[in-house]
Amino acid sequence: MKKFPALLALFATASLQAADIVEEKNIGRELARDIASETVLACRTDGYHVSAVVVDRHALVRAALRDDLAARFTLEIAERKANMTVMAWMDSGEFRSLRGDIRPDLNQIDGLIVMEGGVKIVAGGYNIGAVGVSGAPGGDKDAACARKALEKLAERIEFAID
Repeated sequence: MKKFPALLALFATASLQAADIVEEKNIGRELARDIASETVLACRTDGYHVSAVVVDRHALVRAALRDDLAARFTLEIAERKANMTVMAWMDSGEFRSLRGDIRPDLNQIDGLIVMEGGVKIVAGGYNIGAVGVSGAPGGDKDAACARKALEKLAERIEFAID
């Protein structure tokens, strides 16, 4: 009988130590680069000059691309839209419509902006990042460009997760 508590203690310690290591699914550099590029190209096809910023699940920039004729400020705005998407884990336009009550407060937080144009990136059911877009005449058009890029790369994104 005395072996059981010792064995239980050994397994309990092992399971506690397992929490010290975190495995996660996150977006890679190449996929982030291609999403940013396809987003800018999708907007260019529609006649808009934008910037696209892809962040990982921790809101760290993985890729940023500014169209030749996009204003330099579009990079910062796109990043802030992507960050908002990661914080809420929903597209920034959806969050904006649901939480207008806290919009002024959130807009005061460095790195966030509650505007349409941020779209989450999901692979195999995992939130792996977000793409933010700025420069089209309206956040709905920014988001549409991001969605076109994600649709174009959908198969690659879905099968990126083992």
